[in-house]
Amino acid sequence: MASSRLFIALPLLGALAACSNVGANYTPVIDGPVGPNYNADLAQCQSLAASQAQVDGSTAGAAATGAGLGAASSVIFNDNSDDLGEAAAIGALAGVTSNAIQKTQNRETIVKNCMRGRGYNVVG
Repeated sequence: MASSRLFIALPLLGALAACSNVGANYTPVIDGPVGPNYNADLAQCQSLAASQAQVDGSTAGAAATGAGLGAASSVIFNDNSDDLGEAAAIGALAGVTSNAIQKTQNRETIVKNCMRGRGYNVVG
């Protein structure tokens, strides 16, 4: 049973790794005219966002927190520790996924703020 769940988790981790530039490739919605430098400005802002690490110390912390919460909830709600390792693994995966979503949102924010700093009226 645990090995079948591991085979489900591995493709999810692979998909997460494949999305490493998500957020950095964000194209903001601009209100108003764009000048001749728009494409160059956008490329530079996207490059700035892509330079931010997708996996760092906070990723490890999120995995550890998720593993701890998963293991603790297994003991509390099941009143035993039979599935402790499995619950910890699922919790760690949830923590890493949550951290990746946050990093993607941060990268989009970097692109938006960079474009605003270059004088564009970014609305979304």
